[in-house]
Amino acid sequence: MPDAIDLPRRTPDRFLSIYLNDQLALGIAWRELARRSSKANQGTEAGIALTQVASDIAEDIDTFQRIMRSLGIRRNPVKSMATALMERAGRFKPNGRLTSYSPLSRFEELEFLILGVESKKQLWDTLDRLAGLGSRLPGIDFAQLIDRAKAQRALLEPHRVRAGADAFPA
Repeated sequence: MPDAIDLPRRTPDRFLSIYLNDQLALGIAWRELARRSSKANQGTEAGIALTQVASDIAEDIDTFQRIMRSLGIRRNPVKSMATALMERAGRFKPNGRLTSYSPLSRFEELEFLILGVESKKQLWDTLDRLAGLGSRLPGIDFAQLIDRAKAQRALLEPHRVRAGADAFPA
């Protein structure tokens, strides 16, 4: 039986609001990671791919915020800021070198970005089918967003494999 204290706070979009704010915060972290990695790999093929993915993630965040506005869901700035700060703190993680970018840094950044892209693909599907937003927001093309996430994964994967070979030479 539900706790009586919880009943007044329940609204149809209460959990959706929490979920969307959590996902927005993660998207901001992925965007910042992609931008940082793009700069660290500037002038390389991986850098070009990362620049494209960073731009795509920024567009996805804009779309995501449009979805939230359309639903009347307010952004939780504390969650977004906390996640961005955690991403920045992650930059101080040891990478096998004291003062420079390492092959392990490149590999881990690409791995984390691919995890983010895969979770974003699932997010778009969740919003479309499970949360029913495909019918509530006919102006959002969730299938196209899923396809873009798949393209991002395909763009990053060869660079992840190369970075793994560089980080872990046989």
